[in-house]
Amino acid sequence: MSTDHSPIKAADLPPLALIAGPTASGKSDLAVRAALAHEAAGGKAVVINADSAQVYADLAMLSARPTEDEMRGVPHRLFGAWDGADPCSAADWAEAARAEITAAHEQGALPILVGGTGLYIRTLLDGIAPVPAIEADVRAEVRAMPVAEAYAALVAEDPARAAALAPADGARIARALEVVRSTGRPLADWQADLAGGIGDKVALRPLILMPDRAWLYERCDRRFAMMWQGGAVAEVEALLARGLDPALPVMRAIGVCEIADFLAGTLSEADAVAAGSQSTRRYAKRQYTWLRHQPPAAWPRVTLENSPPDTLIEALLRG
Repeated sequence: MSTDHSPIKAADLPPLALIAGPTASGKSDLAVRAALAHEAAGGKAVVINADSAQVYADLAMLSARPTEDEMRGVPHRLFGAWDGADPCSAADWAEAARAEITAAHEQGALPILVGGTGLYIRTLLDGIAPVPAIEADVRAEVRAMPVAEAYAALVAEDPARAAALAPADGARIARALEVVRSTGRPLADWQADLAGGIGDKVALRPLILMPDRAWLYERCDRRFAMMWQGGAVAEVEALLARGLDPALPVMRAIGVCEIADFLAGTLSEADAVAAGSQSTRRYAKRQYTWLRHQPPAAWPRVTLENSPPDTLIEALLRG
């Protein structure tokens, strides 16, 4: 994220609070507490989701979407806003988030963005490459290629991008290859011309939660076990009954595959819970790594253990 969020330049801009962090790090609770503190001081606040699983209506339990009780009367936006049959891209979410942020500002409310999906946050703040729609026949041809063949083609057609990717990274290889074949321009050319970012239009108040990993992984394990007991199996059963395309994001969400295998009889309950917990920990690790290295160094990185919530909320609201 290259956008300069200097307090001097942002002095007269509308505020946008951001609480980012890995899954199970306590972001949602902190966002609600911040909103209530802002309301207690005479203001208004709206919590806006920035988590790629919590956008889907079908994943209330498995995405740990806040319940009505947990929302504590604070308005929440973009939680469960997409049907699982409709994939929500980063561009789709950013467009909706921009609208919600604008609406909050028009109502005199502080928008509090909360989530751990780095691509969503980066797209909202920095913008997105305006790549035209990929030609259907090009996409079909590329997606049908074995990864090794696609990588060899990318080496020939976009060597710079190929050099930046692992030879087994099928999704990114296919994306780069279909872009250069469909548009005649390498993906990097498009990415150099980002559009739609709001980073220079808001006074960003960022906060990144970086808890102790052992503490975080224990929470991941405990939460997945609670999801299992709290209705996650029935949630996946209902999702499978819809007969959706297995390639849809909602079908690849953490826990869906593991519970589907349990329902199919290929995994025992204990093995499915263990596998789901492991997938959650791995996801948290990837988020942790991204949040440590990708956002600007000036963004505060804190732990709830070392920084009491009230202190964090005060800093977040003060800006």
